[in-house]
Amino acid sequence: MPTYKATLPHSQRVMVGIPMTGLIRSEWAMARWGQTIPCNWSQVELIRWMTTHAPLGYLVADARNVIVDEFLKGKFDWLFFIDHDVILPPGTILKLSRYMQDPVTPLYSGLYFTKSVPSEPLIYRKRGTGYYNRWKLGDKVWVDGMGMGCTIIHRSLLKACARDVPEYKVENRKIKKVFITPSYQHQDPETKEWEAQSGTEDLELCSRIIEHKLLKEAGWPELAGKEYPFLIDTSLFCRHIDMSGVQYPSMGEENEFMPVKKKPVKKRIKKYAKCQAIAR
Repeated sequence: MPTYKATLPHSQRVMVGIPMTGLIRSEWAMARWGQTIPCNWSQVELIRWMTTHAPLGYLVADARNVIVDEFLKGKFDWLFFIDHDVILPPGTILKLSRYMQDPVTPLYSGLYFTKSVPSEPLIYRKRGTGYYNRWKLGDKVWVDGMGMGCTIIHRSLLKACARDVPEYKVENRKIKKVFITPSYQHQDPETKEWEAQSGTEDLELCSRIIEHKLLKEAGWPELAGKEYPFLIDTSLFCRHIDMSGVQYPSMGEENEFMPVKKKPVKKRIKKYAKCQAIAR
C-alpha cells in the first residue's frame, strides 16, 4: 500500500515545555499523554534524550530559560509549560485551545496548590498579601501573579521579556535570562542593616511584566493599564504531586473554594380545606 502524506506544512501553534529532574510519577504520565487532542490539530511528539533540549537537573529558572530559548528559535505562537509534578485534569488541552483561538490575555494558567500542609492556591493579587481567596472553583480569576506549572504564554510577550535581559551561559549554550530566581542582599546605608530578599521565578516574571510595561510593548495595550492582567481558569484544577505519590492539596483545603450549593426552592402547595357535607 502506498503511503500518503500531506504536502502542506503543519502549523506550529503551540510548543509544550516540561522542566523536569528526570523522574516523573505514573499519575503524571497518564494525565499528560491521556489528554484529548482537539480536532484538526497537527501533532508532533519530539523527544531528544539527554541533549540540551531536554533540560534535566537544572534549577527551575534555568530549565525554563532553556525551553524559552528553543521556543523563540522556532515559529510557535504559544508556549505551554507543564511542570513535571503538576497533574493535568482531563480536557486541559481542549480548553486551552479555545483560549489560544480567541485570546484576551497573553498569559493564562490553570489552578494548582502549593506542595505543603496546609496547601495554598497559587493565585495572587499584589505582593506580600498572601494568596487571593475571593473565588470559587470554576471561576475565571484575573490576577497579577501565578505559578507556571500549567501555563500558556504568547510568543509576543516572551519576545518582549527577552528583548532587554542579559545573556548567560548554561552548560554549552548562551541563552536569555527571561526567568530569574530573585535572591538579593542589600545593606541600608543609614542603618547599616543587611536586608535579604528571595522569591520564585514565576512571580518575579509576572512583576517584571507589569512594572516594565511589557504588555504594551508586546502589543497588548488594553491590558497594560489593568491592575490584574493575567487570567487563571480555576476549572482547570491540577494536582501537585511529590515523588512519594502524595497529592496536594491533601487535607481538603480546596473545600474552602467549593461553590455553595443552593437549596432547591420548595413550591408552596396551597392547602384547600376539605368541605364535608354533614347530613342532617
